[in-house]
Formats: sequence, structure tokens, C-alpha cells
Amino acid sequence: MKDRSSTFTDTQTVDRRRGTLYLKILLSCLWVCFSACPAFAAMPAFASMEGTVKDCTGIIQDFVRISERSIPPRVLRNAQGVALIRVLKGAFIFSGRIGEGLVIARLPAGSWSGPSAIATGGGGFGFQIGGQVTEFIIILNTRAAVTAFARGGNVELGGALSVAAGPLGRVAEAGVLPLAAVYTYSRSQGFFAGASLEGTIFIAQSGKNAKYYQQPVTPEEILTGRAVPPPGARVLIAELDQF
Repeated sequence: MKDRSSTFTDTQTVDRRRGTLYLKILLSCLWVCFSACPAFAAMPAFASMEGTVKDCTGIIQDFVRISERSIPPRVLRNAQGVALIRVLKGAFIFSGRIGEGLVIARLPAGSWSGPSAIATGGGGFGFQIGGQVTEFIIILNTRAAVTAFARGGNVELGGALSVAAGPLGRVAEAGVLPLAAVYTYSRSQGFFAGASLEGTIFIAQSGKNAKYYQQPVTPEEILTGRAVPPPGARVLIAELDQF
């Protein structure tokens, strides 16, 4: 007979798998609906993992380029991991958001792991047709935050994994200390800001990872450095190596 702790763990596992399945179904539905939205065509990250890596390299370059409203270098130097994602928010019959990106972890020696593919989505109701693309950088301040993404399945920001809008600019550089497990930043139409993503759920994209690494590979194997990064990830890693 199973004890209560074992039963509770099994229930958590089933709920996590159901949540991942529901989000995958939702992402597929949003994909079909948003294909009619012009903003969808501006998201090359949906093509392949190679496109995602190239796109996310551009995102990190853009976020650090403007010194007065950029991520403080100390935040990036202290980061245990970074997630980069581009999200389309729009409406066509019903409203929703869909996004793809990657997460990458700092290894114990100070170098970076390969990238692991992630996706997010959400739905609602709306009556207008249109869309807006927003880019996000998610700074993982703790090893626990990295571990949450390494487990695979779904990761929800907030609750056990505290999240806050990140500090910005030179003024914040001098006294930056992590106040949450996760810092979030966004850029939309050229405007940079700290952003709250509390309640947002991310899922690992196992199929995309397998194709990119040319073999079945888990997020844990990638984010712990056991999976060798493909050559195409070198530019992204070199960009992060500056911090």
C-alpha cells in the first residue's frame, strides 16, 4: 500500500503531465488561428531551432545595447541561467499568446550549456484582428530556477519560483542584489522595460531539441552540460560569455 507522500508525488506527476499536454494542444490551436495574423510572419523563431538560436542571439544583443535602459551587467554576470523568448499576442476570433524560445544555463566552471527549446502560450476571448510581438529575457538568479527548467515538463513562474520585474539601467548597477529567483524583462516596439510574467507557463520542446542535437536528449542533459552544444550555438554562447 502506498503511503500518502508517494500518492501525493504520483498525483503531482499526473497533473504536471496533463498541464503539459493541455498547453501543447493550446499552442497547436493558437498556431492555426494566428497564421492569419501579419505579425506571425515576423517571427522567424518558429521555423527551426537554428532560427530560434539566431533570433535569441539578436534579442540579447538588443537588450544590452542601450545602456540607459538596459539590463545591468551585474544581473547578467550573476545569472545562473537565461531564457529568451519571442511572444506573439493577438486576436483572431479569440485572443491569445504564443511564443517560442530557449533556455541556457551557466555551468559550474563558468561556461554556458547548450540551448534547450521552450514554448509558452495562453488563450482567452477577443473581437479584434491583429497582433503584437514582444521579446522577453528571463534571468534565472538561482540554481533552483535552472533546475525547474531542467526537469522538463512545464514550469510556472510565481509561487515556489518567485518572479519580479528586473532592474534597469546604470542607476541600478551599483546595488543590484537578486530579490527574486527570476527577473523578467521585455521589449515591445523598441521599448525596454522590466516585466512581470507571474503565472506564465513554459514547456520543454523535446522534438525540437532532438532534431537540433541530432539525438534524443533531455533538458537536464542539455542544461547540465552533458549534451555537447551544436556549432550553431557558438555565437549565442559567445554573446553570453561577455558577462
